[in-house]
Amino acid sequence: MSLLDKMLKSGSIKGTAVLSKSNFFNQKEVISTELPILNIAFSGSLNGGLLPGLTIVAGASKSFKTMLSLYCMKAYLEKYPDGVALLYDSEFGITPEYLKSFNIDIDRVIHIPIEDVEKLKFDIVNRLSDIEKKDNVFIMIDSVGNLASKKEVEDAENEKSVADMSRAKSLKSLFRIITPHLTTKNIPCVAVNHVYQEIGLYPKAIVSGGCVVAGTEIQTPEGLKKVEDFSVGEYVNTLSGPQIVTHTWNPDTLEEGTPECYEITFEDGHTVTVSDRHKFLINGKWVEAKDLTTEMVCTVLET
Repeated sequence: MSLLDKMLKSGSIKGTAVLSKSNFFNQKEVISTELPILNIAFSGSLNGGLLPGLTIVAGASKSFKTMLSLYCMKAYLEKYPDGVALLYDSEFGITPEYLKSFNIDIDRVIHIPIEDVEKLKFDIVNRLSDIEKKDNVFIMIDSVGNLASKKEVEDAENEKSVADMSRAKSLKSLFRIITPHLTTKNIPCVAVNHVYQEIGLYPKAIVSGGCVVAGTEIQTPEGLKKVEDFSVGEYVNTLSGPQIVTHTWNPDTLEEGTPECYEITFEDGHTVTVSDRHKFLINGKWVEAKDLTTEMVCTVLET
């Protein structure tokens, strides 16, 4: 037995093969749409189109994100007469009549209403597990941009008004889990998302997602003030003395969706809740919250 054969047989992962014969590196089926500009966006070619895997269609409100996604669904169902589309719907803005206007066969579209990220994750993972590589399935999510987390829903039901830092983590987990299924089983998944304009002199478009949670008190020359109450032009106390506030934020300007949250407790018992990227001054160096350890000594502003 050659070394190559020995290595092929010694593992336990299904689908292992010599690269030149691997099913995962065969030519992928391209789904060409009626819109040349969409084909170029997906593949760089007029004759190209949508490929298997995860595709995020993000844009501002009323920029035809759903319409473009439906063109992809139509192209897929036309290419595969036996194909089925899974439509995960959180906004309920798509009607049967709207689908028919695209000449989409609604008898081949499974409508799946979703209320939170967790329900989407559990359902889509279960369905992907049942799909075989020979099955022709198209998945559309409309949309992940306005989809709440389970915690957000529960907090609202319990009349709690607190920042939820679990949504972005759940979405990232969802995409990590489904991407291998999509690519290995040749399944295209189009997910609609939203972008917003950040606040600033030269604002840029960002996908929805601070540093500290609302309610966190910041030291100013006049005393403590909640972070959400600051205005441009006011001053905050820093280790380098009072500094002017040049811009403020709100939840719609966050670049990473809703970031993972860390509660930092100091040795005097004070706590602060911050995003994973919030930086603390440790022995003269800035360290993000996610990289802190209990042995580190933080430089803090004296009150």
